[in-house]
Amino acid sequence: MNNTEARRPLASRSTRWAAFFASTAVRAGFTADGISILSLVFAAAGAAALIWVPAPWNLLACAAGIQLRLLCNLLDGMVAIEGGRKSKVGMLYNEVPDRVADSLFLVALGYAIGVPWLGWLAALAAAVTAYIRVLGGTFGLAQDFRGPMAKPHRMAAMTLGCLLGIGEFYFFDRTGFDVNGTPHLCILHLTAWVIAFGGVVTCGTRLRAIAAQLRAR
Repeated sequence: MNNTEARRPLASRSTRWAAFFASTAVRAGFTADGISILSLVFAAAGAAALIWVPAPWNLLACAAGIQLRLLCNLLDGMVAIEGGRKSKVGMLYNEVPDRVADSLFLVALGYAIGVPWLGWLAALAAAVTAYIRVLGGTFGLAQDFRGPMAKPHRMAAMTLGCLLGIGEFYFFDRTGFDVNGTPHLCILHLTAWVIAFGGVVTCGTRLRAIAAQLRAR
């Protein structure tokens, strides 16, 4: 496997449940590319729910959409490599749906809290971190998946923010709204800021790592 095909190191890939789901997907006839597209379906559904489904069900639906998207991200690689169903365009299916899914979730987060620009900033930072990772591969370096806000980290942060937001929703007047009818979404606001700022920091850490490796050649 060359640098451009480097896989994100995931401990879950070696678990029994992951192997079970991957083997089940192979027996059912799923392709790795099809699973990658399915991840987009879950991402679109979760992002749409966050904006348009009434609270707090929007938060629960978004958290579920995130986890299902991540499950697809895990299984597509396992079906392709361990399951022997790798395609010639698999690298495209592995990267492009991921970038779109990130943007769907993060932009939706910005609109959900009423700060669209923050969601767009988080989405841009997420895309640039992936660009820098792949750029390192084009220089012949091992692709760098470090954080502090790589894909698993930002999706974990958003999932946690959604779940904690459900508790926050019920904490105020048992309705989730203040006297002006504004939903209390302080945790989601904090989540968006953490993801956006962490994404910018991640861009810096990856760039510094690439520069250090190039200088050491």
